[in-house]
This record gives sequence, structure tokens and C-alpha cells, in this order.
Amino acid sequence: MEMQQVRYFLAVSRTLNFTRAAEECNVTQPALTRAIKQLEDELGGELIRREGRNSHLTDLGNRMQPLLQQCYDSAIAAKQVASKVKKGEVAALSLAVARTFDLELLTGALAEVHRNFPNLQLKIRRGAGSQISELLKNGEVDLAIAGPLGEEWDRLDAWPMFTESFDIVGASDAMDLTVEVFRSQRFLDFSGAEDGDCPRCELAAAGVLVDEAHMLDSLRDLEALAVAGLGTAVVPASILRKSQLRRMRCPVEAERTVTVYAVAGRQRSKEAAALLNLLRATDWEAKLSADLSDAA
Repeated sequence: MEMQQVRYFLAVSRTLNFTRAAEECNVTQPALTRAIKQLEDELGGELIRREGRNSHLTDLGNRMQPLLQQCYDSAIAAKQVASKVKKGEVAALSLAVARTFDLELLTGALAEVHRNFPNLQLKIRRGAGSQISELLKNGEVDLAIAGPLGEEWDRLDAWPMFTESFDIVGASDAMDLTVEVFRSQRFLDFSGAEDGDCPRCELAAAGVLVDEAHMLDSLRDLEALAVAGLGTAVVPASILRKSQLRRMRCPVEAERTVTVYAVAGRQRSKEAAALLNLLRATDWEAKLSADLSDAA
């Protein structure tokens, strides 16, 4: 099936007149008739019943018309998008971001990229380390920001952004936010956190009953339970900074390093290269300290 055949059929279905349809499509009437006959042969039945000047769609034609219209409209839209991309009028930047990374840390850099590329379309995917690794391998994202991905890959470029400790976060002013708090408060475990994003082993060694934790797969849900006093969590120091929760540094010996990842040897778009350069040039220690002061 060719788009030309579809276009001719749609013109006839709209005008119900072969002569006017041929004029509209800027072709001779025999060429239009021949193309529609080829389309009918391919679809296995008559689409238009020719009765002199009273041509009309057959039952098959009526059923095919909305489907072929949708097909034609999609093809036109695809050509328009391809043309805009070729001319540089539209571009996409795809990012994979760990579930335990606060996107607010990126908004300044993203705004700067958007100022330079005003037609930029952002596509942001959240995932665990293994999922992020696959997105990078498959070329579905340009860059990724996460802690350890949990696997080695020789084509993975990695630029550490910052290393941080963990905080205990809870609701009540009366709480002593040390590991002792877990004697009276149930541990809130964010299931979207990789082992490198939550020191479960170290907490278990300190006596925290991590196996009896409330399990949540949303940071917003974790925050809601903590605010309600239904548990206490341990989170990376850079997240939940603007929540109502109190926080103290967790005393266990554990840190995580947040890294920006890309695939070595794969050509990057101007937009991806610009964001990568901004992230690498950022003084993350100063930025996190300033954010901490603002949150306080």
C-alpha cells in the first residue's frame, strides 16, 4: 500500500467524484482510477461503487475510510516531525534519573539548556539501577543520573557529581533521631532504592529491624507516613530537603556517590553535550550546602 493510493482514495471518498478528486490531487483521472484499483486489489474488495455521477463508498470503503485517514494523517505528521528535526526546529533530550535523586537539583541546569535550545523537548525516565543501565545500553536515553548502577560495562562513561551521607528523617520534635529511634518507630523502606541508595545492611548491623519495615515504592508515600508519625526513614542527604520532616545525620558508616553516566563512543546531541558540561562544571558541594541552608 502506497500513501499516494491512500491519498487518492481519501479524495474520492470526500468528493465522491473522480474528476474533482483528480483535479484536487493534481493527477490525471486515469492515473487516479488506476491507483485506486490497485488499492482495491490489495485490500481484496471494491472500495468505491461507480454508478456514473453517483459514485459512493461500498461497505468495505466505509470501513476502510477512517482507518486509511488515520494512516495518512500519521504519515503526514511523521514527515512534518522529521522535517523539523532535520532543520533543527525541534530536539529531544532523554534522561534516566534514579528514583532516589531529587530532580530539583537539575532544574537550574535544565533551564539553562532550555534557554539555549528553546524548542527542546525533555523526556525524563525514572528507574532502578538495572533499568537505567538497560536504557543507556539500548540508546533510549542520552544521559543518566544515579548512584551505583550495580553492574560493570566497559562502554559506560561515568563522572561523579557528589558523594553524600545519609540522614534519619522523622516527624516529631520529641524524637531522638538516632538509630535508637527505631526501637519505637518502624523503619520505612523505600523499595525503589538500590542497596547503594540505602544502607540497609549497616542499619541491620546496628539493630534496625529492616526486614519488618513498612515497604513503599513512592517517596511521596514514604514522606506522608513519616509526617504522620507512622515510621522513620533513612534517606540520602540530598533528598526530601523541602519536606516537613526533621532530619539528623545517620551515624552508620555509609555514603553514596551520585554520578552522571553516558555511553562511551556514542555521538551526543548538542543538547545532551550542553547539559553534561553544565553538570560537570557545577560545584556540587557548594550547591548542596546552599540548598541545605535554604531548607533550614
